[in-house]
Amino acid sequence: MNARELFRNAYENRYTWDRNFPGYTTEATFRHGDKMTKAKARVNPDLSVDVLEADDEDTEKAIASQLQEVAIHRIRRTFEETHAKNEFEIGETDDTGAVEIHVGGKSSGNRYKVRDNEVCHVHRHIHGIVVTIDTFSSHDTGEGYLSHRYSSIYRDPKTGEIKSPYSEFEDNYTKVGDYFILTSRTISTEGEPDTEFGFDRVELLQPAAVGA
Repeated sequence: MNARELFRNAYENRYTWDRNFPGYTTEATFRHGDKMTKAKARVNPDLSVDVLEADDEDTEKAIASQLQEVAIHRIRRTFEETHAKNEFEIGETDDTGAVEIHVGGKSSGNRYKVRDNEVCHVHRHIHGIVVTIDTFSSHDTGEGYLSHRYSSIYRDPKTGEIKSPYSEFEDNYTKVGDYFILTSRTISTEGEPDTEFGFDRVELLQPAAVGA
């Protein structure tokens, strides 16, 4: 199997929401250290996010950013829509069996690792920053995988200076109707108290009636 096929298979194995996704509402909690605040939130069918009745502005921004980040990763795009123009090249295989794949040529600096039909490592240049993400475990939904435990770190692409410290994440999902929805996220960052998000009372929105 060549590099393109390996990457395509892992890409198509990600869990995404279909085009009938109706959106949902949830009651959210945000805990950082000793502080715990609440809000109501709505993820809309177009995957935009509204946060309502937040205790304060920091809570509103924090909850909105997490839900928006999750929604972006649930967008369903075909492999050709996203990667038709990219070139793929196989690199080394590490001692865990993960195969390195360079996207856009080695000179681009963008590389991934694929293991067991899942992307387990991402190293990408995005908007003048290099982000490195390693996935340690995943949820098998039966409809594609979702990352469960993973880490991230952001660096300056020229100097290697850390721009955002090393953080570890743990995500948990619950199936509501036909869709897997994030119900908790814990973020552990070096030198900081843990940040915890909880999303309870998840209810899918009713899709609009045809012709309405």
